Amino acid sequence: MTTLPTTGSPRPTRTEIRTLGPAEVTLQDRDRTRPFLLLHGGGGVATMTGFADLLAERTRSRVLLPTHPGFGGTPKAESFTDVKALARTYVALLEKLDLTDVTVIGNSFGGWLAAEIALQRCPRVSCAVIIAGIGIEVDGHPPTDVSGLSPAELRAHSFHDPGKAPVPPGGGTGPSPDVRALLGYTGPAMADPTLAGRLGALDIPVHVLWGESDRIVDPGYGKAYAAAIPLSTFTLLPRTGHLPQVETPEELLDALLELGDRPRETPA
Repeated sequence: MTTLPTTGSPRPTRTEIRTLGPAEVTLQDRDRTRPFLLLHGGGGVATMTGFADLLAERTRSRVLLPTHPGFGGTPKAESFTDVKALARTYVALLEKLDLTDVTVIGNSFGGWLAAEIALQRCPRVSCAVIIAGIGIEVDGHPPTDVSGLSPAELRAHSFHDPGKAPVPPGGGTGPSPDVRALLGYTGPAMADPTLAGRLGALDIPVHVLWGESDRIVDPGYGKAYAAAIPLSTFTLLPRTGHLPQVETPEELLDALLELGDRPRETPA
């Protein structure tokens, strides 16, 4: 087990609304000094809140968890539909908060967003972590179209053990509003044909982690993601699916903390 620092004083989680150009972002701020920016995927901010608490408490770090505009019933300008624009919004947030040495961690759509933030070459960002990210095109490994899946099918594709999946309020009868918000940013293909080529310009360490049982974007897709990034490390997480931070949060955190002690691996 990794030994973690115990310094720092826990402070209450603050929730505030930040206006950044055309975007209004609802932001949860868990301040433990060392900065992490956590970016949720199409399942909404609830898929990251538990892991944000775990990361903040275990590492005594400052953990920022924004709700992407349009998710969770938050407002979003009709013209604000571009992933790059959302990335620029979060870079502006880091500037406004005057943060340095920020680690950006994103899951699924949040992983794509983390890559776009890293591509902004913001000097305030020192490392990016992509957990089961989407956004690139990989021959033979198309992402699953989530728009037509029933809640039960979505759980089966997203979890190694679907019994660990949280049950949405009311049980759910179709695509959630957050899935519709996701498609508003990504389009039905959930990919940018230019992204894989642009990833070659990244010059900061990027950790790519993938669940071995992910059926939204399979591990072969994850290896291609890592292979496109020069300073990448690829880690396959056992007994977990598309949402490791929900299904196996302790194991995910241990993997993140241990990555700094490993030699860099080149994906096969």
